[in-house]
Amino acid sequence: MFLKPKARPLIGLDITTSSIKLIEMSLSGGQYRVESYAAEATPARSINEKAIIDPVLVGEAIRRAVKRSGARSKEVAIAISGDAAITKIIQMSAHLSDTELEDQVELQADQYIPFPMDEVSYDYEIIGPSEHEPDMLDVLLVASRSENVAQRVTACEMAGLQARVVDVEPFALEKSCRLMAHQMPEGGMDRNIAVADFGASSTTFSVLKNLRVIYTRDFGFGGQQLTEEIMRNYGLNMEDAGRCKKEGGLPANYQTDVLDPFIDDMCQQISRSLQFFLASGTSREQPELILICGGCANIPGVAELISSRLGIRAERGDPLGQMKISPRAKNQNVNKDATALLTACGLALRSFD
Repeated sequence: MFLKPKARPLIGLDITTSSIKLIEMSLSGGQYRVESYAAEATPARSINEKAIIDPVLVGEAIRRAVKRSGARSKEVAIAISGDAAITKIIQMSAHLSDTELEDQVELQADQYIPFPMDEVSYDYEIIGPSEHEPDMLDVLLVASRSENVAQRVTACEMAGLQARVVDVEPFALEKSCRLMAHQMPEGGMDRNIAVADFGASSTTFSVLKNLRVIYTRDFGFGGQQLTEEIMRNYGLNMEDAGRCKKEGGLPANYQTDVLDPFIDDMCQQISRSLQFFLASGTSREQPELILICGGCANIPGVAELISSRLGIRAERGDPLGQMKISPRAKNQNVNKDATALLTACGLALRSFD
């Protein structure tokens, strides 16, 4: 089910430890339009370290989000986490027929997959001619334990939806970055652009060149740490702390005692990721721009602070910046949540492959 493009409209469904977000898009005259959107809090204890442990509860939350969004499609694109997937570029003869290529990939797959093949879901995609061997093709092989796929497929079925595409989160993120090309120098062509996508409990730092990911790093840091600091400092439960974080109403010392140290941590995490990137290969060049995404990107002035401390231009990433938005999606505050929709948007874009 991996990587196969589908012509039918698909809901992009992003299932994380903190929230379930879905977005439905259309394309007309070369312009995307958000048709429907909704987000729902992930039920407590239904997901553990990105693995769905209660698909019934998750399915009920998905169903609520679908109902509130008014989405028309019953088919979805979903993603497994990058650390649940095995990816490998392998070389195949360019003279093989489609059937022969498929047979050869199947024969070679077990060399790269450290699990019994009957416990694995895998797929492949031809990237193109090999740079150094013109008679060979570079083929991307992607695999995961079948249980990782089945958990998400089952949750969708519980919500009355059918999973038509199972992608991998880093691939979905790369796809969605084209929606932010309007923010990038030269549209991202021949330029290094960094994207820091801050989730609730983890962050993905990627560097793109020509809108293709050339480096990615995941690390355990996210907005949940700010929520927990608010809980600790002001004696609030998680729900109230999360609401105050977004809507305000915290004591006067919140900025200096809680928020500023958290922003310092954000800067340190990005700085460390930049250092890892520059050390990861020869001829690495500093990115010209850092796009800050995820819920943390909505902290007032955070992009400007990151820019001033790291000496690199930083902006709040907005994948919806050049899209039309339906009244129905506006009512669900899709613009407010835009920075956190990279994965969901990347999945919805599979409709137009």
